[in-house]
Order: sequence, then C-alpha cells, then structure tokens
Amino acid sequence: MAAPSVPLTNFVTVNNDRYFANHPTVTLIEKCSNSRQLKQIHAQMLRCGLFFDPFSASKLVQSYALSELSSLHYAYKVFDQIPQPNLYSWNILIRASASSPQPINCLLMFIRLLHVGGEKPNKFTYPFVIKASAKLDDFQLGKGIHGMVIKEGFSSDLFVSNCLIYFYSECGCLDMARRVFSSMSERDVVSWNTMVNGLAQNGYVDEAVECFHRMEEEGLKPNDVTMVGVLSACGKKSDVKFGRWVHSYIETNRIRLSLILCNAILDMYTKCGSMKDAKKLFDKMLPSKEDIATWNALISAYEQSGNPNEAIAIFNELQLSKASKPDEVTLVSTLSACSQLGATEFGSWIHVYMKKEGMRLNRHLVTALVDMYSKCGDLHKALEIFNSVDKRDVFVWSAMIAGLGMHGRGGDAIKLFLKMQEAKVRPSSVTFTNLLAACSHSGLVEEGREFFVQMDQNYKIAPGVEHYACMVDILGRAGLLEDAVDLIKNMPMAPGASVWGALLGACKLHRNVDLAEYACNSLLEIEPQNHGAYVLLSNIYANLGKWDKVSELRKRMRDVGLKKEPGCSSVEVNGVVHEFLVGDSRHPLCKKIYSKLDEVAARLKHVGYVSDKSQLLQLVKEEDMQEKALYLHSERLALAFGLITLGPSQPIRIVKNLRVCEDCHSVIKLVSKLYDREIVLRDRYRFHHFRGGSCSCMDYW
Repeated sequence: MAAPSVPLTNFVTVNNDRYFANHPTVTLIEKCSNSRQLKQIHAQMLRCGLFFDPFSASKLVQSYALSELSSLHYAYKVFDQIPQPNLYSWNILIRASASSPQPINCLLMFIRLLHVGGEKPNKFTYPFVIKASAKLDDFQLGKGIHGMVIKEGFSSDLFVSNCLIYFYSECGCLDMARRVFSSMSERDVVSWNTMVNGLAQNGYVDEAVECFHRMEEEGLKPNDVTMVGVLSACGKKSDVKFGRWVHSYIETNRIRLSLILCNAILDMYTKCGSMKDAKKLFDKMLPSKEDIATWNALISAYEQSGNPNEAIAIFNELQLSKASKPDEVTLVSTLSACSQLGATEFGSWIHVYMKKEGMRLNRHLVTALVDMYSKCGDLHKALEIFNSVDKRDVFVWSAMIAGLGMHGRGGDAIKLFLKMQEAKVRPSSVTFTNLLAACSHSGLVEEGREFFVQMDQNYKIAPGVEHYACMVDILGRAGLLEDAVDLIKNMPMAPGASVWGALLGACKLHRNVDLAEYACNSLLEIEPQNHGAYVLLSNIYANLGKWDKVSELRKRMRDVGLKKEPGCSSVEVNGVVHEFLVGDSRHPLCKKIYSKLDEVAARLKHVGYVSDKSQLLQLVKEEDMQEKALYLHSERLALAFGLITLGPSQPIRIVKNLRVCEDCHSVIKLVSKLYDREIVLRDRYRFHHFRGGSCSCMDYW
C-alpha cells in the first residue's frame, strides 16, 4: 500500500509576494511538453531576473521534480542555484526524494533544511520525511521524527498522523501504530485503511477484520483500498467462507472494482485453496482486463499451490490470447512451474523467448533459470547460465549451490561457496541450508560440521530448525546415529517434523528399528496426519521381515483415515509432460508400455537380476504377485515410455514425487547398461544420473 498522499495544492509558500505569478514566462512552465522547452524557459528566467524570485523559482523546481518531465538530479541543480529558496521549494524536493529509489536523500534534504533553510519545517514537510523513514525501515529514525512532530505541535494533524500509522506498520511496530490511531481526534478513510492494511500485513488478521467492522459502525464507507486489506486478512486466515462474504459485500456495496482489487480477490481465493472460485473470477475478468498483473496472479497461484500443469496452461492461454505481454513475474512463476514438473523443453523455450524479446537477465530471472535447469536435470545448462552473468547476488549463488548439491556434487558446491566468499557476497540462512544439504547428499560429514559451526561464529547466522535437520541428515546417513540424537537433544528450540523425519530416514538406511520407532512417535506427535512417517517405519519393518508389525501399522493408518501418497512419475517428450501413477493403465500407449516392461523384465532375468521383495509396503504371499507389485511402480512405467518414445541419443529424464525405492534404483542402473541409455531420475530429495550400470549417487542416498 502506498503511503497516504498529501495534496501539493495545500502547500502555501512563505513568500506572499506573487507579483510574478501571472508573468507570461512563469505561466509557460506548466505548458511545457519536453525537458528542452523547460530548459529554454529556465534560461529566459535567468536572463530577465525571474529566477531570483522565490515563487517563480519554486514553480521551476516543482516542474523538474514532480511533473511528467521530472529529472530529480536536475531539480537539485536548479534548487542549489536559488539564492533564497522558500519552504515550498524545500518541501517539493523532500517530497520527490521520499518517492525516489534513494529515500536517504529525503533525510539529507530535511537535515539541510534544519541547518541552513532559514525556515522551520511545517506540517507539509513531515509526512514525506516519515515516508522516507518507512522506506528505509529505520525505526529509530522514524521514532525521532515522531518526537519532533510532537515538539512542533503537528501530532494532531490528520496527514501527519496517517503517515505515522503507516510508518509504524511498515516497521512492524503495531503497538505504536495503534497508539497513534487511538489518539487521533479526527480519522478519515485513509486512517482506517492504513490501520486495516497494517494489521493485515503484520499477521493480525482478526484485528484487521475487527477494525473493518468498527469503521463501518462509525459511519465511514469502505473503499477499494479498505477491501484489499480485508481480503489480505482473509487469505492469511485461509477462511474462504468469509472471503466469499467479502466478495459479495464488494459487489453489493458497488465498491469500485479496480484492477488491484480484482487481483486481491483472486489472490484471496488462491491462498484459501479455492482454485475453482479463482478461475471463475479470472474468466469473468478476462474480456475487459488486459493488465498482465491479473494473469500473473493466477499463474503464480497455481504454481505456489502445487498445480504446475495448470500454471503452464494459463501461460499458454496468455500466449494464445495475446491480451498482454509476459513480464518478469510471469516468466519467473512459469519457470518455477517447469521446475516442479521437470519440463526441460518448455523451460528452455521460455529461455529462448527471453532472448528473442531482448529481456535483460536480472537476478530474479537468472535465479529462476538456474533453478529450472538444475531441477530439470540439466546441470550443465544451469552452470552455463550462472557463469554467463557478471553480477550475482546471494540468491543466484544460493540457487547454484543448491543445484550442485541436489546432483550429488557436494565438493563442487563447497568450491562454489568459497568463490562466493571471494566475491564478497554475504551468505544467507538459505545459502547454508543448501550447502549443508549438499554435504548430506555427498557424505561430507566433517565439512558439514565445519559449516554448521561457521554459520554462527563467522556470519552471526543462528542455525534454524532447517539447519539442524540437515545436520541430523548428514550424521544419520553416515551412520552416526548417536551423534544425531545428541544433537537433537541439545537443540535450542523444539525439534520440528523435518528433524525427526531426517532421523527416521537415517534409521531406515541403517535398519535401526528401536530408534526408528522413537523418531516416528516423536514425528507423529507434531504431525499426526503425516503418512510419510507411517510409510517409512513400515518399510523398516518390511526390510527386517516383521510383517506382523507392517500389518499393525497399516491398520493404524486405516483407523486414522490415512492413505499412502500414491507414487507419480513423469517424463517429458516433445514438450509434453506424461504422468504415470502406480499400476497406471490410462495412457494411450498403455499396451506398448507394458510390452516394453515385459521385455525389460526378461532381459533383467537373463542377466541374473533378482528383485528385492523387502521394498513391498505390505506382505504379499504369492511370489508372482510380489514381482508384479514392484513391476508396476510409476518410475518403471515412465522409464518404459521413455525407452519407446525417445531416441537412443536422448536422455530419459524422469521426475518422481516420492523417494525412489532401492529395487527400482537397482533396475534402472541395469537398464542404463543393457540399453546403453543415459537416464536422469529426480526423486523427492535428489537427482540420480544413471549411465553404464552405475549411478552418480554411488548408492548413497
């Protein structure tokens, strides 16, 4: 939300002599259509002496600083040549500086006014100084300005008070925002809107809604800005029922449906998980809303809610409609959807589109491209993008470290982190999460320990739950289960589900059933509906042949209404992503797929392969049914489809939503050798590059 505006027309110059106000040269200032004309008038004013009249000079400064022809840098130069600038001129530059990319200049002008201005700041000065403090997120500075406001007797001014509420809300100090709001003798719609939006943005959603109702009770009519704040609160509450009521309220009270308000309704529905309502509204808006922000809202909503196919479908609809041109936000969201699906070809097409349109690769687009290529299995291309840019911020470095880590190249991830230090880019909390994950995937225990210590000691970044989860994973995978448990016991915060999940996964790897039961129970105390915990423990029991325990656990899952998340694998062919569920028979090439699976099974048997029955979730007594249960795993269906449809020189890239099982991992290794194919599999946790009968993970995953 923008800071409350202060009309420039309310400014009153201290120079009451407006003798030259109607001078022909002065009146021409507002009629200028380009900067060249304005400079000609400036020259004329200098020749005839008008420039030395404070009022006339202030009109010139105003045109340079605030009009469509604005050049703030030039406005400063003009101002510096005025012998005795009036307060109006000072306020113009303070106002323009507050809205500029360098709001610090507003504060510098204010300090200069205090020292050499010759006049004291007035009630039109302070709102913009407060706005600059908010943009700088400088609480102490703003608090000091508030003290000056009180001292100078402007605390009862409506504009000043509104700006103070905005400042304290932006700084997250809602107690002070409430105090200013409560002390106001007069409140307008802007006052209420600023309070409603401030509460909503800072997570006080119930108070925001209550404030909205109080506004109505006091007889003030809400406008579109009010409703944006209320809708934001609805989205954070995930209360779609109340959100529908708000939508109906907007229509009933004929509140102006601005594009921003329409997008806020759309955003509310998506955050509440009601994509049906969101799409219905979007279709309704489509004939008359050509702004790209509307398209972006829906594409982003689908992508963030785990519906990447729908996000890409909306992007394609945008392309076909030609209603608006995709911008940076569109492409970042769509690339993220490609990352989720592993849609390399479509992601590459977007990359080509950017080049064709001459789009500058800023940090957001570079990060999105590195992330997309990494998650789609093309690490070479991700590195190519990374190396092609000169300016890299912490997000770009962190994305590349993550890419190397998920592909099992922990050593290279560490080398890149060291280069990041040489480049004087300060790592963030996310950087260390990615770095520790890289150490985990590559078995770099001592390196992981060292980085965990460095976080706090060298960078003053306190490890969070996610960092402890990574360390538990590092220690657990390496078989240091006692060290992992000790680390959990000494955590400064309560262990989260990710921590217990990491320990449970390590117990499966090392078949420690007692510790696994302890980790599983601890995890289920935090997340009773976590089906993954039941599945992991069940697999541990199955590995040890404890089928009675497997049956008992399956019964517990049924009793609490939980089902195992079905395995789903996808493979992209000619830009189209084909998805397969376990035992799927819906694909048009279903007969050819199962025929290829039979062929693969026969070749595997010929080379002496025996399936690992411990991978079954439940006891299946018949031998042939055991084989069949493993044979139907979704990644094998995707693999067979890839063998049928992709040429021998093309890599088969598979994306699976769950962790690949040991048996399928062994099968794919053999297939890569028997069929001389490169196979890239991305499971829930990492990448596996299969070639010549071996995997890049070295069976450490």
